[in-house]
Amino acid sequence: MERSKTESLLGFARKAGKVVSGYHKCLDMLKKNRIKLIITAEDVSQNTKDKFSHLCETRDIPFGVTGTIESLSLITGNDGRGVYGITDANFAQAIIKEIRHDKVAD
Repeated sequence: MERSKTESLLGFARKAGKVVSGYHKCLDMLKKNRIKLIITAEDVSQNTKDKFSHLCETRDIPFGVTGTIESLSLITGNDGRGVYGITDANFAQAIIKEIRHDKVAD
């Protein structure tokens, strides 16, 4: 199975130690202003998407929805997690650009 560019970038960010995962960890890091991008899986609850979307909007942080919990878990090595925070501005910028590009292509 070939990975999309978004998935590859997320994998590189994880290997570089620039990814935090899980609802509560991402929430905590958002409140500490350490997150540059929040990604949720397409199959997390609508309530979770709405909560993180709103938090990101009020803090002027990009927010993206991509992949499934299963696919993102495989890429990051974090089983069953549907919320990810990117802590590096360069990775965040590259990943959100690809997520938006993928959405336009659909």
